[in-house]
Amino acid sequence: MQYLISIIIGYILGSIPTAFLVMKRKGIDITSIGSGNVGAMNTYEVSKSKLTGFIVFAVDFIKGFFSVAIIEIIYPNKFIYPALALLFAVLSHCFNPWINFKGGRGLATAAGGTILLFPYLLISWIIIWVISYIYKKDILLSNILATPLSLLTVLGKPEIALKYAFPQPKDINSLILFSVAGLTIIFIKHIDPLKEIIQSYKSKGIKK
Repeated sequence: MQYLISIIIGYILGSIPTAFLVMKRKGIDITSIGSGNVGAMNTYEVSKSKLTGFIVFAVDFIKGFFSVAIIEIIYPNKFIYPALALLFAVLSHCFNPWINFKGGRGLATAAGGTILLFPYLLISWIIIWVISYIYKKDILLSNILATPLSLLTVLGKPEIALKYAFPQPKDINSLILFSVAGLTIIFIKHIDPLKEIIQSYKSKGIKK
């Protein structure tokens, strides 16, 4: 029952289609304009408003935060339950059941929960993202690189990663499984942008 409750709470919170609802008030269907991504970045690009983009990011962040916080209150000192809640929050955000399974890329929602549950992974992701962005000045490419590379920081130093998980899981396998599952969902949502980046580099090579 604990597993089911955790999954349901995370899934329901994650499925709130923030960008879709915000842009719908402006008479815009975010799923069919710009990149079609139902997240903060596309909201900002379509609306041309930093405030609107920030609001979407903040609410999506809060979805992940409360998915973890609520379950940690209900089931304290258990890693698996808030981890499940966050995974399903990210899943329903990325493949939203209310808007034909379209959705965002999951980064804000994942960050909101990970900051409570596993800040080691979040900090690693941010550091890699910043380094990549300084070098390439490309937000999507930085997202793509930071996602698998941050997993390597967990695999490379599992004993340190385990120390900075709250609550601590019983073993490193639970932590690795959670990290792999969450980052895989996020990476899947970045496959299309990755294809576009590769095609862009190919086009530049042909022109040269």
